[in-house]
Amino acid sequence: MPRAHRSAARSSASPAASSAASSTTASTTARSAARSARAARAGLVALSAVAALAATATAHGPATAAPRGAATPPAVAHRHDDGAADPARSGPVPDPGEAALLGEDHAREHARRRLAVGSTGAAEYPQAKRTASLEALRTSQRTANASFDAAASGRFTDYFPSPDFGVHVAQLPTGKVLLFSFERVGTDPTKETGPTDRIGRTNAGRAYLWDPAKGTGARAFKKVEPPTVLMPDGTYAPRPAPFFCAGHAFLPNGMVAVFGGNVGGKGGTGAKLSFVFDPWTETWFRNRDMSVGRWYPSVVTGADGRQLVMSGQSERGTGTPTPVVERFPARSRPVPWRTYDIPTGLPVERFRADAPFRNDYPHLFSLRDGMIYGLGRDADQQWLFDPVKETRADLARRPADFRGYGSAVPLPAGFRGPDSVLVLGGDPHDPNTYRLAGGAWTTEEPRAFGRTQDDTLILPDATLLTVNGALDTRDYGHGPFNPEADLKYRQIETRGADGRWRLGPAQRLPRGYHSNALVLPDGRVMVTGDELQQIANDPDVRDGMDGSIELYEPAYLHRGARPALDRVPAGNLGYDTEFPVGTGTPGEVRRAVLLAPTTVTHSVNTSQRHLELRIGEVRGDTIRLRTPPGAADAPPGHYMLFLLNARGVPSTARWITLGTR
Repeated sequence: MPRAHRSAARSSASPAASSAASSTTASTTARSAARSARAARAGLVALSAVAALAATATAHGPATAAPRGAATPPAVAHRHDDGAADPARSGPVPDPGEAALLGEDHAREHARRRLAVGSTGAAEYPQAKRTASLEALRTSQRTANASFDAAASGRFTDYFPSPDFGVHVAQLPTGKVLLFSFERVGTDPTKETGPTDRIGRTNAGRAYLWDPAKGTGARAFKKVEPPTVLMPDGTYAPRPAPFFCAGHAFLPNGMVAVFGGNVGGKGGTGAKLSFVFDPWTETWFRNRDMSVGRWYPSVVTGADGRQLVMSGQSERGTGTPTPVVERFPARSRPVPWRTYDIPTGLPVERFRADAPFRNDYPHLFSLRDGMIYGLGRDADQQWLFDPVKETRADLARRPADFRGYGSAVPLPAGFRGPDSVLVLGGDPHDPNTYRLAGGAWTTEEPRAFGRTQDDTLILPDATLLTVNGALDTRDYGHGPFNPEADLKYRQIETRGADGRWRLGPAQRLPRGYHSNALVLPDGRVMVTGDELQQIANDPDVRDGMDGSIELYEPAYLHRGARPALDRVPAGNLGYDTEFPVGTGTPGEVRRAVLLAPTTVTHSVNTSQRHLELRIGEVRGDTIRLRTPPGAADAPPGHYMLFLLNARGVPSTARWITLGTR
C-alpha cells in the first residue's frame, strides 16, 4: 500500500522516525515535484505525452479462528469502522445474472459497490472521464506500436477486465494465476483508494484465481477469499485477512507461503499473519503468527526448501522496520515436499542473525553457492546470509546510491544456478544497471531511461524483459495521484544476448506502484497492477471488475512454429539425473531450459531462475535431459520446462518437480 515518503526515506527504527512521518511525506512531495521539473528540463519525457482522461470458513478449512497465542478479543459486539454496532446481514438485492455467474455473495458485493459509487466516486471522478481516458490510451498505444515489427519486438494483444488489482501475483504449477490485494475503499484515482490507514472491517484482503485455459472473461476468474481473521486493531472486527503488501515465496510442494500484511493505521502497520495458499485444493490455510509484525517484508526459498523472512515495518507502524529474521517452517517441523503436505498451524523460528534493513522490501536471492544475498535499497546495506551457520556478512557497497522500488534479477548462467544479480530501476535519473558478481559490483549497459516501479522478467530464451514503470511512486511526470501518463513509461525494454537494451512497443495502461508481471507457461507475459491507473481507466467502475490484465507476446512467438513438448516424467526428479521427455519435433530441439515460476510484488521477485539443461541421447521421439547439479543451483520445487528451436522459439511449457526428500 502507498507510503509516498518511502522512495526518499532513510527511516530508522527509532520513535523519532515514526513521529516525523508526516513531515517526511510533505518534503517528499515537494522533492517529487522538483524532480518532475528537472526531468522535464532535461528532456527526459520521450515521445508524446498522452493525457489519460465469516462466510469463508467452509472453504478455508481450520484457518478462520484467532491464531494460536493471539490475544483473546474482548467480549463485546463487533463494531463498524464508525463505531456502530454491526446489524444483521442485509444489503441490496444482487443481479440474478451476476448471481448465476459469480455466486450470490459475489454478486451482492457488486450491488453494494454500484450503490456506493452512485453517491461518491462517480460524482468525484465521473465514468465519462474514465471511459475517455481508456480510449485515449488505446489510441495512443495503437499509434505508438504501428512501427514495431512483432518478429523483432513482440506485440501486446489482449486487454481485459480482472476482479482484482493484482498487487500480488503468482504463477501456480496448476497453470492458474493467483492474484490478491485489498478491497477498495474509494473510486477517485486522485485520492488514496486502499485501506492502509483504515481500522476495522474495511481493512480487508481479497484473492482470485485466473485460469488462462478458460479465456479472458468473467468465467475465467474464481474467488478464493482469504481466511477470516480478528485483527488486533482495537475493533476485532472479523474480515478477510488484510494480507496485502505482504511477502511471499514458493514452497517445494508448489504452495505459496505469505507473511505479513496490514493491521491498519499509522501509515501501515505490520501484521504477524502467516498463510499458505494450496493451489491443488485452491484453499488458504493459516499458520502460527510470526513473532513480529511485518508490512512490506521480503521472503526467499533456500536450497533446503525452507524460507527466510526479512524486513518490513513492525506492528508499531511506518518508520519502525524490524531487524528480526525468521525461518519457515521451523527446523523442528518437516519441509512440505508433497502436494498433500499442507502446512497448517506451523510455527516460524528466529534466525540467529539480524537483517537491519533501513528500508523495506529488500531483494533476496539464493544463488549457486547456497548463500542468501540480501540487497537493500540503501547502497551500504548489501549483505550475505549463511542459512546453515545463521550468520550475516557484509558485501561490497553498491555503486549507485539509494534506490526505490526497482527490479533485480539473477542472471542466467547456463546449466548451473545463477552466480550474479543484475540490479536495475528504482532511480528515475539513473538508467544504468548494476551487476554483483564474485563479491564485486560493475556498471552494466544502461536502459533507455531511468524508471521506478518496473518489473523485469527472465524469458525462456534467457533474454530480459522490462515492463511497467514510473518517475516516482505514482508520478508519471505530472505529480502523485495524477492519472495523466507519459508514453515513455509504457514502453517495454528488452535485453538481448549481447547485453544491449532496446525499447519496444507500449502497453495499454501506464502501471507504476503495485504493478506486476509474470511469464505464463505458453510463453506469453501477463501484465497487471497499479490500482489507481486501473480505477482511472475502469470501463465500468460500478461493477466488481476493478482491475485489468494485458498480455504481451514476446518476439519469439512470431518467428514460426513451436517445437513440441508432449511428455515429461511425473513425480520428483533428483539432481544431476537423466530423465526422458517426449517430443513430436526431435530434430528441431536445440535447447532445453527450466524457468522458475514468478511470485512478485512491489518489483520484488525472489523466485526467478533460468537454467539450461544438458541434452543427452536423442532416440526417436524421446530426448534425454539432465537435471541441474544440486539444490543450490535450483532450489527444490516446481519448474516450467521449455524446449527451444534454433530460432529461440519455445514450446509450451510442461511442469516438472525438482528435489527429493
